[in-house]
Amino acid sequence: MDDFAKTSRRAFLRGSAAVAAGTVAGKAAAQDAPDPLITELQDWATFTGYGVDETPYGLPIKYEDDVVRRNVAWLTASPISSINFTPIHALEGTITPQGCAFERHHSGAIELTKDDYRLMINGLVDRPLVFTYADLERLPRENHVYFCECAANTGMEWAGAQLNGAQFTHGMIHNMEYTGVPLRALLAEAGLDAAGDLSDKWVYVEGADASSNGRSIPMEKALDDVLVAFKANGEALRMEHGYPVRLVVPGWEGNMWVKWLRRIEITDAAVESREETSKYTDVYEDGTARKWTWEMDAKSVVTSPSPQMPITHGTGPLVISGLAWSGHGKITRVDVSIDGGVNWQTARLGKQGDTKALTRFYLDIEWDGSPMFLQSRAIDETGYVQPTKEALREARGENSVYHNNCIQTWYVNEEGVAENVEVS
Repeated sequence: MDDFAKTSRRAFLRGSAAVAAGTVAGKAAAQDAPDPLITELQDWATFTGYGVDETPYGLPIKYEDDVVRRNVAWLTASPISSINFTPIHALEGTITPQGCAFERHHSGAIELTKDDYRLMINGLVDRPLVFTYADLERLPRENHVYFCECAANTGMEWAGAQLNGAQFTHGMIHNMEYTGVPLRALLAEAGLDAAGDLSDKWVYVEGADASSNGRSIPMEKALDDVLVAFKANGEALRMEHGYPVRLVVPGWEGNMWVKWLRRIEITDAAVESREETSKYTDVYEDGTARKWTWEMDAKSVVTSPSPQMPITHGTGPLVISGLAWSGHGKITRVDVSIDGGVNWQTARLGKQGDTKALTRFYLDIEWDGSPMFLQSRAIDETGYVQPTKEALREARGENSVYHNNCIQTWYVNEEGVAENVEVS
């Protein structure tokens, strides 16, 4: 198992003094002696390189072979019904390469060809329909960037600081540009007059894999921004992401983004499937369960420095970077603290994309080598502020697995090594 996935149970008291910080520009190192990498002819400049057909489908260079998805073997009994994690600590910007985007399977990823693909629409519709893949490609399409987050992301942190790395605490997320047909267009093709009043109607979506993963979606959401997608980041979906067709449910928990989408049924009530009753409900301290918690609340995490991204360059200019997102809309502000929440500074936001998409943030400081307790908190366009762990536990207890959007803390020591901790 990866060292960063080992348990960390240390707790630290919040310090009262802030580390002085200021915006600085990076400086190149002064050269006291000639650098042979500059002054001498290097091997790579003395012979021809690889030809254009060396890798017909481009792959990362071998020096980046550590930037991969990782799983935690002890989390689940079998990799067939399991999850792995996006290496968010090692990525920049906001778009997740498909090859790095996390996987979550309930019965394993399946191989389904475009020729064998069928999508059925039935239930309370005027005309039950079956679409082939070719049928979907002929319909007007749209492109949108959205994040997909598993409801269990950060779920191990309810009971304390556990997994030691941003990849493992927050890596059940990816952010891609999806191409597809709005679900409302397919429902219009089938006709909804037979459903009558749509205010109390539901759409049940089901996958073609052995688990028959299915979820109920309120009609209001189905007619809003849900997408039946067949491309991601400009290319076909990967097998593990539902090739050839998946559902995209912007801002809502990843389990509703049904892969290998095979059936859409219009119903007059929620189906109450396994994944919306015994699973994907939030259990409170008193044992009662809150269901229909579809939206993913505002959340953020510092990705660098972090346990898998220590500070290696010593003191001086330091870029603190991370990601923020909200299922309720755009991120409007991110605050960063280097003293465990005593003082906050407003971070600089990267280029804003679509609503319900990842936002990159930066805080440029001068690090003097003093220990730091790094935190970030996101604020979205509704005014919602990301809560502390204490506030979230006070409201919901520690019995839940899902929808943990607490403020994360990394302790960074004098050597620049980071660890997952809690402050109190």
